[in-house]
Amino acid sequence: MPKSKRNRPVTLSKTKKKPGLERKGKVVADIKQAVDNYSTAYVFTYDNMRNQKLKDLREQLKSSSRIFLAGKKVMQIALGRSPADEAKTGLHKLSKFLQGDSGLLFTNLPRDDVERLFREFKEHDFARTGSAATETVELKEGPLEQFTHEMEPFLRKQGLPVRLNKGTVELVADHVVCEEGKPISPEAAQILRLLGMQMATFRLYLVCRWSSDDFEVYKEGLAQLRTDEADDSS
Repeated sequence: MPKSKRNRPVTLSKTKKKPGLERKGKVVADIKQAVDNYSTAYVFTYDNMRNQKLKDLREQLKSSSRIFLAGKKVMQIALGRSPADEAKTGLHKLSKFLQGDSGLLFTNLPRDDVERLFREFKEHDFARTGSAATETVELKEGPLEQFTHEMEPFLRKQGLPVRLNKGTVELVADHVVCEEGKPISPEAAQILRLLGMQMATFRLYLVCRWSSDDFEVYKEGLAQLRTDEADDSS
């Protein structure tokens, strides 16, 4: 009688690990290594994340620091979520602040240098679809001389009431591109980019700081973190 395939033995040593588990395991190992390599750890939050700008910051700090942006549970596991499993004394206190849009910074820089860096870090960029407009932008009826005549069909597709008048792009009626506080549409994002109007600012906020003999919470960063959580739940 042939053997059932259900009873066929499986050699576990030959099964491949899931790539996601391997990545998470590496993050945990890297964070634990960072705990040993750096004197201070911070939780930070951010607004209007821009990956290239963060990459540039990582490059700037690579000789003194390391930044981690990973799954919150993975980072919490690496730090420890209670005194019983924390990597170093007091380190578990960081874990409860890893919420919403947050990350970890390990560094050997002096506290004042880190605080100044985060306070002064601002990178302006064009707003993305769905982000809230920081101001109302209205275009008035008349010629739009900043646009060439070849752009007239594209501008119409973005919802602008335009026509060509003797080779000049002309707005035939006043048009509100976006309203302050309201989400920016895909079409409005395109128009704002063409107008050169940058409404997004990539900011970083310190939430809390750990060292072997101290722990501190930053009120501004904590307020920003709670605002992000409220936005995510709404």
